[in-house]
Amino acid sequence: MDKNTITGLVIIFIILFAASYFNKPSEKELEALRLKNDSISMVENVRAKDTAKQIEPSSLQPSSLKTDSAGAQNELTNLYGVFAVAANGVEKFVTLENNLMKVVLTNKGGKIYSVELKNYKRFDGKPLILFEGEENRFGLNFFAQNKSIQTDHFFFQPSVSESLIALNSSKIPKGKEGREKYNKDNPGDSKSVSMRLDAGNNVFIEYAYTISNNSYLLGFDIKTSGLKKVAGANSEYVNFLWSINMPRQEKMSNFGENNQSTIFYKFDKDVVDKLDLTKSASKSLSTKVKWVGFKQQFFSSVLIADQAFQNAQIATVKKDLDSSYVAGMSADMTIPLDVKGSESFPAKFYFGPNQYNTLKQYDLGMEEQLALGWTIIGWVNIYIVIPAFDFLHRYIGNFGLIILLLTIYIKLLTLIFTYKSYISQAKMKLLKPEIEEIQKKFGDDKKLESQQAVMAFYKKAGVNPMGGCLPMVLQMPILIAMFYFFPISIELRQQSFLWATDLSSFDSIATLPFTIPFYGNHVSLFCLLMTVTNILYVKYNNEMTGAGTQQMPGMKTMMYLMPVMFLFIFNSYAAGLSLYYFLSLVLTFVQMYIFKVLIDEDKIHAQIKAKQKIPVTKSKFQTKLEDMSKQKALTDKKRR
Repeated sequence: MDKNTITGLVIIFIILFAASYFNKPSEKELEALRLKNDSISMVENVRAKDTAKQIEPSSLQPSSLKTDSAGAQNELTNLYGVFAVAANGVEKFVTLENNLMKVVLTNKGGKIYSVELKNYKRFDGKPLILFEGEENRFGLNFFAQNKSIQTDHFFFQPSVSESLIALNSSKIPKGKEGREKYNKDNPGDSKSVSMRLDAGNNVFIEYAYTISNNSYLLGFDIKTSGLKKVAGANSEYVNFLWSINMPRQEKMSNFGENNQSTIFYKFDKDVVDKLDLTKSASKSLSTKVKWVGFKQQFFSSVLIADQAFQNAQIATVKKDLDSSYVAGMSADMTIPLDVKGSESFPAKFYFGPNQYNTLKQYDLGMEEQLALGWTIIGWVNIYIVIPAFDFLHRYIGNFGLIILLLTIYIKLLTLIFTYKSYISQAKMKLLKPEIEEIQKKFGDDKKLESQQAVMAFYKKAGVNPMGGCLPMVLQMPILIAMFYFFPISIELRQQSFLWATDLSSFDSIATLPFTIPFYGNHVSLFCLLMTVTNILYVKYNNEMTGAGTQQMPGMKTMMYLMPVMFLFIFNSYAAGLSLYYFLSLVLTFVQMYIFKVLIDEDKIHAQIKAKQKIPVTKSKFQTKLEDMSKQKALTDKKRR
C-alpha cells in the first residue's frame, strides 16, 4: 500500500472511532434501555408461564450447575462472579404466621414463596393463597462485574434455624381484626427473619421480614453492603422485580374477578391511578412511586415504600375466563444505591382484603382501589352506605337481614322525596280527565297548541308535571351507589341467604344447556324476582300517573323494556345487589299503600280547584317576553 492509502485508512479509522465514541448512549440512556428490555422480557415471561411451564436453560439456573469439579466451579464464576459462592444450595422454608396470615419464605432467592390469608377460603373451599411457588418472581436485578445478576436464582442464608415462627395471639374481638388502632392500644408480639445473599468481602444483599400480631402488613427492608464494589462506581440504581400469576379466587363470572383485577399505583405525594381493568396493558411510571398494588376483586398484594421508588415499569397480561389464573401482573421498580456503598431501603407489604376501613386506616390512598363510584356516588357510599352497613354488621350475622335493614334505612332517608313524588303523581292522576278534554278539543293536527294549552292548565292548577320526576332524580345517586357497593363488598363474600350461597356473586337456581347472549347460561332467581317486581311497579306507576296514553305510546313501551334490560344486566351480578333492588321495590309498594291510605285525594282535588280560581300572576320576565313577542308580530305585519 502506498502512503496515500495508509493515510486514508487511518483517517477512516479515526472517523469511525470518533463517531462511536460521541454517539454512544449515556449511562441514563443505557439504564432506560435496560429497564425497557427487562420490562418486555418480564411481560413475555408472565405470558409464557400461563401457556406452558418452561424449564429455564441451565445457564440461567445457578442451582442446576454442580460444583463437583473445578471446571464447573470456573463456569459458575464466569457466569456470576463473586456471587458464584451462592449458586448452589438446598431449598429451605421458613414460615411466619400470625392470626391473619401465613407467609412462607424460601432461601432460594430469599423471597416470599407463598401467602395464605387464614380467615378466607377460595370459591371451592380450599385455602386462599394469594400466590405460590414459581408463579412468583421476586428479587433484585443488576449488573456486577459486567454480569447480569438476578437474586431470585441464588441461595440466601436465613437468620434462623426454625422452620416455623408463629406469634402467640390472644383472642381478637370481632371487628378488630387487622385494625392498627386496636394494635396500638393493645400491642402484640412481632418477630423478624432475615435472608442474606453473601458474596464475601463485606458484600451482601439482605431482605429483612417482620411480622406483627393482628396485622396484614409484613415489614420488608432491603439492605445492601458494598454493592458498588462489584456493580461499579457509576452504578446509582438497582431494580427490584416483582411479578405474579394471580390465581383465581372467585367463581367465574362475566362481571366478576376478571373485570376487577389490575395494577393500581400511587405516585409519591400525588394521585392513585390504575391500568386498564378489562384488557392487558403496560405503563412506564417515570416519576417517584409510593406503592404498587396487584389488586384482585376482593384481595390485594401491595408493595409500599417508606420513601418512594425512583420509577417503575408495570404490566398486566389478562387471562381467559376459563383459565385458573386471572392475570399476570409485574412491576419493575428502581431503587437508589447510596454513594457510600451501603443502602437500607425500608418498605412493607400489604397482603389482605379489599375492605374499605382496613385499607383506609393506613392513610396511603389504598382504599381508592375500591370502585365506589365517581364523586357524589363515592361520597354516598363513604358517608352513608358504608357506615350503616358496618354498624349493622357489628351486631347482626345474617346478611339477608342486614340487607333488609339497610334497605329500610335508605328508604327512610329518601322518604320525603318519595312522598313528594307520590303527591305529584296523585295530582296528575286527578287532572287526567281534564287534560284529555283539552287534547280532544285541539285534536291531533294541532299538537303544539294542545301542549301549550295543557301547560297553561297545569300552571293555573299549580301543578308541576315534572314534580314526580325531580324527587326520583334526587334518589338516583343512592340507587347508583348501591350498584357500586354490593359487587365490591367483601363482607358479602361467601355469605349465604336462602338459596344464594354467595351474595357477592350471582345466585343460580338452574344451569341452562346453552348460553344466551348477554344473559349467560344460568338463571338468577333474585334477579328474576327483581325483574317481575319492577314490571309490576311500572304497571302500577302507569296507572297512577296516566303514562302510556295516546300522547305517549312510545314512553309506555320504553318503561316496560327497562326491567327486561335489567334482567340481562343483573343476571351475572352480585346476588346481594338484586336482593337489595327487589326489597327496595317491595318496600316502595308498601310505602305507596300507606300513602294511599293516609292521603285524602278529594282534599287535594279541592285544593287544585281552589287554586284554579286564583288569577295567574305573570312575572316581570314573562310579561317582557310577551311584549317582545307582540312587538315582533306588529313589525312583521307592517313589513308585509
